Amino acid sequence: MQKFNVHKGLVAPMDRENVDTDAIIPKQFLKSIRKTGFGPNLFDEWRYLDHGEPGQDPASRKPNPDFVLNQPRYKGASVLLARKNFGCGSSREHAPWALDQYGFRAIIAPSYADIFFNNCFKNGLLPIVLSEPQMDQLFNEALAFPGYQLTIDLERQVVVKPDGSEIAFEVQAFRKFCLTNGFDDIGLTLRQSDKIRAFEAQRLAQKPWLAHTLVR
Repeated sequence: MQKFNVHKGLVAPMDRENVDTDAIIPKQFLKSIRKTGFGPNLFDEWRYLDHGEPGQDPASRKPNPDFVLNQPRYKGASVLLARKNFGCGSSREHAPWALDQYGFRAIIAPSYADIFFNNCFKNGLLPIVLSEPQMDQLFNEALAFPGYQLTIDLERQVVVKPDGSEIAFEVQAFRKFCLTNGFDDIGLTLRQSDKIRAFEAQRLAQKPWLAHTLVR
């Protein structure tokens, strides 16, 4: 998992409440057994005017010019502003995969659905919670100033605005530890690889028959 320490990026404002996971990555794209390739279909039903199916070339699609991510000023955005209850709906892990693979490193919103919120941390995506008045100000500034960027310092737990002012945010210590070190659940387990190998060696020494596979 990619580490998150300090990130500075262009901001895209998505001024919608209750954005659910089926909007983030529609159901027809969940057929893939791979963990990659979801970025081109992020917000597919909003980004395109035609219906999308797995395997289509995005270049052959009809983009929706009114959708925020299709506007030239937000091309390459890596920080997403959102409204309350972002990521609601079904508990698909594909939603943070799609956001990450599109290029987003952080989301800032007043609230999130619990499972989506947890899945973000497990996949290297930082979901930041700020108050609605703070979000209103960020939305207003992002809309008013083309090229608006924010710097997110996870170690210091602050969002730094272009004028140098800072907005503090909270993050649970264990989640912060995992993100700053790039540890997903597998990475955390592998930190104990020496102990795991020692346990397995001792177990096989005491019960050698466990090393044999039963043939039926």
